[in-house]
Amino acid sequence: MELLQSGLKLRQLQIFREVLRAGSTRRAASALGISQPAVSQQVKQLETALGITLFERSTNRIVPSREAWELLRNVELALTSLGRLEASIFAMKNEERQQVAIAAPPVFGFVTLPKVVATLRTKTASTVRSISGNYEEVGEHILSGRADLGISRLPLDPRLFEWAPIGSARNVCIFHPKHRFSKLSCIEAHDLAGETIVDIDPEFASHQMNFNALRFAGVEPDILVEYDSNGYEVGFVSAGLGVSITNEIIAREYSAFELEARPVDPSALYHYVAIWQRGRTFSSTMQVSLDAIRSAFANSLPANDIARDMVQPALAVRR
Repeated sequence: MELLQSGLKLRQLQIFREVLRAGSTRRAASALGISQPAVSQQVKQLETALGITLFERSTNRIVPSREAWELLRNVELALTSLGRLEASIFAMKNEERQQVAIAAPPVFGFVTLPKVVATLRTKTASTVRSISGNYEEVGEHILSGRADLGISRLPLDPRLFEWAPIGSARNVCIFHPKHRFSKLSCIEAHDLAGETIVDIDPEFASHQMNFNALRFAGVEPDILVEYDSNGYEVGFVSAGLGVSITNEIIAREYSAFELEARPVDPSALYHYVAIWQRGRTFSSTMQVSLDAIRSAFANSLPANDIARDMVQPALAVRR
């Protein structure tokens, strides 16, 4: 705490971060609008205050140490939190212009989040900060205060989060419109024999379920590409490089790619929710944002008319 008790020390952390981002004191100085000697001096003062050598120095360059990269992770978190604190204080003083931060897997930036932003633009003077991450990271963003609302999936810990249902989905197979699957009404495990597959990483439960179904049917999966986040598969499938198994809610984010989709048997059921930190008091902007997320899911067209009724009754949110 003593390190951060003056604006000068905070400035040292900001300069340190910029040096690592820019890769040199010269480029950091240019980005910050100060002199290169001033940058070097602030970095040296930070090293003295910490008692750690952050950079190895040679004639023309400085090389970050292992300790510097470790420190950067914590500095990023601290400065991001301070930025959120400033925004929160500003919002309390000026309710009509608040920034709302929404955390969601990147795939929801294709269709759903643009609809949310369009609604907020119409109904409020607020701006949006979109924060990406997998479902676990979305929860971390909410709990750390980096995000006000998130889009995630059940199960979640009710001791930490509250949520409103926004949709349920079953598995579908997505493929190029000229693919032979366009003649089928449902894709079964034996249909995938001989097909190259674009599949999510083995650590995901959906991967295990799909592969177990294939092997039970005597089909050994032919994996062409593995991806670690929904959204990557659509490019490979659009290029005709393989088919992929996802779910109805994710598939409808791909409407601009003109892919086709069919139900998959066997299938799993996924429940999507809008989440926030338990006990959080809603501002008017957060309430409008939550309503906008619900509306975006309710009004999205199902993937190729195969999705079921995915919108559940809205929950009343405590103010």
